[in-house]
Amino acid sequence: MMTKLLYQTDSYLREFTAQVVEVRPDQRGVLLDQTAFYPGGGGQPYDLGYIEVGDRRYPLTKVERGNVHVLEGDDLPGVGTQVRGVIDWDRRYKLMRTHTAMHILCGVVWRDYGASVTGGNMEPLQGRMDFEFERLQGDLVREIEASINAEVAAARDLQVRILPREEAFQIPDLIRTKINLLPEGITEVRTVEIIGLDLQADGGTHVANTREVGPIRITDYKSKGGINKRIYVELEL
Repeated sequence: MMTKLLYQTDSYLREFTAQVVEVRPDQRGVLLDQTAFYPGGGGQPYDLGYIEVGDRRYPLTKVERGNVHVLEGDDLPGVGTQVRGVIDWDRRYKLMRTHTAMHILCGVVWRDYGASVTGGNMEPLQGRMDFEFERLQGDLVREIEASINAEVAAARDLQVRILPREEAFQIPDLIRTKINLLPEGITEVRTVEIIGLDLQADGGTHVANTREVGPIRITDYKSKGGINKRIYVELEL
């Protein structure tokens, strides 16, 4: 049974109800019929929070691939158990802001300089992204910082769509990474668009409008060898 991924259509869902459909004692985890917990991917970490069964609370320590919810505790809720999932919202919202900030950075660099992404990672309110730049100097970094903050101030809406694979791949430049990370077996592709700036295949959680990101500061930049250059960003609390 496939888990319904509630976070794909509603990043603002803070809690949900579900049913346990499988127990995996070796992983100390359970699979649910639906979930709002993001399992991690695309540089975005997995969500934290807890699962409640009656008055018993199981802290969530990790969400593994396949949406296995790894729980603390000496026992696990059994198959068929009704549960309530609650997301660590402060952490999730910071990650949503950060992920959208990374898309703003990617969109500006692609639009203005035609540079592909070669890697990236994020934590709440900070992240780094690697690009194919031959040279990256202070004046260019300051120019990029001004441009990404202009996009925050432009208050651009974000739109999420889930498209058939064939339709999605008709979109020019849908994949911004140097390597196409979408497995061949995926029949539907989720896209995230910052309207007027950026459109990419993406599975993570985002804010609804760029103004929610707040000011973005480029804190450092460095060469990672060849034409691979790394940019570090931070957001305000």
